[in-house]
Amino acid sequence: MFTQINNFITWFDGVVWGLPLIILILITGFLLTVRLGFLQVRHLGKALKFMVRNEEGGEGEVTSFGALCTALSATIGTGNIVGVATAIAAGGPGALFWMIVAAFFGMATKYAEGLLAIKYRTIDKEGHVLGGPFYYIENGMGKQWRWLAKIFAFFGAGVGLFGIGTFTQVNGIASAVKNFFDPDTVHTVSLFGNTYSWATVIACLILTLCVGLVVLGGIQRIAKVSQIVVPFMAVLYVVLALIIVITNITAVPAAIVTIVKTAFNGSALAGGAMGTMVIAMQKGIARGIFSNESGLGSAPIAAAAAQTKEPVRQGLVSMTGTFIDTIVICTMTGLSIVITGTWNTGLEGVAITTAAFQKGLPFPPQFASFALMLCLVFFAFTTILGWDYYGERCLEYLFDRNMTAVKTYRWLYIICVFIGPYMTVAAVWNIADIFNALMAFPNLIALLALSGVVVKETKDFFKRHKNYQF
Repeated sequence: MFTQINNFITWFDGVVWGLPLIILILITGFLLTVRLGFLQVRHLGKALKFMVRNEEGGEGEVTSFGALCTALSATIGTGNIVGVATAIAAGGPGALFWMIVAAFFGMATKYAEGLLAIKYRTIDKEGHVLGGPFYYIENGMGKQWRWLAKIFAFFGAGVGLFGIGTFTQVNGIASAVKNFFDPDTVHTVSLFGNTYSWATVIACLILTLCVGLVVLGGIQRIAKVSQIVVPFMAVLYVVLALIIVITNITAVPAAIVTIVKTAFNGSALAGGAMGTMVIAMQKGIARGIFSNESGLGSAPIAAAAAQTKEPVRQGLVSMTGTFIDTIVICTMTGLSIVITGTWNTGLEGVAITTAAFQKGLPFPPQFASFALMLCLVFFAFTTILGWDYYGERCLEYLFDRNMTAVKTYRWLYIICVFIGPYMTVAAVWNIADIFNALMAFPNLIALLALSGVVVKETKDFFKRHKNYQF
């Protein structure tokens, strides 16, 4: 039965993440990039300045940096460590090339999402800021499109429960802890008809307890944890990956050549060259979107709460999220894996990246394993928290702010965290891909429909501030 379910999930994943969605994501990013005059290149410097400089007099619940950290807490997770590894293992090193290409155009997509989130946000009777794709669909495209906003909210809640938010993150944490504390699966226990390491079971229980304590405490706890953990762990991880690249600098040119060549010619892992190229594109773009969430519509939910009066300004800040997440962190992971050659060793998931760190870092293997495990645990933990916030906002919109539904969602979320470690890696990532795709469709339709608004707002902003010293 489980085999049949896994086969169906794999088949359906291939359908929803087929060429139509890949083309739609790339076309949306390409169209916005061209219409905005390659804004992600021309104004990246300004965006990075805005990221750390709060706007005075802006309305909202959190600072722009706080909103970005909340968004990054949900994006920087297992996608950066495990997702990159699974993409390269399945599609070859060329998957990293397509991941970066998708991220480049995705920066324009994320910019548009952040801009629209501020422009069409609303404030409820209690003074809370409400925003995200459901609001720019309803308020921007018109009330007659509310059904599309409802579809987005439904699949958004599903992504939290069954996709990015729980299964993939928890599975990644459990695998990392088990690989460090019990790599040979010596200490085991029988559960649900299978044998699991005690390290997996204990990690699952501790993680469920910690998630429950924070999630039940609400968004304020989530934001506080994210703003402390995310910047520190992101810097630590990039430094470790940089050490691998620098200490193996002579292997970098060959690795880059391999990445570019296999992006178009394929690798020896699959049948024909075209088949492998399509797989590399599919896995690279799917995992890239999973990691940076450009086009999914999740980040604008956090961006809407930013203290700003300028939609363009927040759009630029949101854009830096994709740059940091994929073009910096995912690239460092991918380079580490290709340089050390651990992608085609038959390993799976987090074990690929762990092997790369053990082989590439000039430190004892135990230190490398512990450092990676620490990064993965904290990255994934903050992602779990961030996606609970996204899911709750989706439920609020879907059920017209019915708090009973929201509280029920919180408990279901905690249950999904608990069962995550006991699912297979392949099934977990395929389920995540499916929900991501179904969530992306309504948001991409809205971005294309409102692209004219994005262009007009952008031109007006830079015209008004042409002499402003950014």
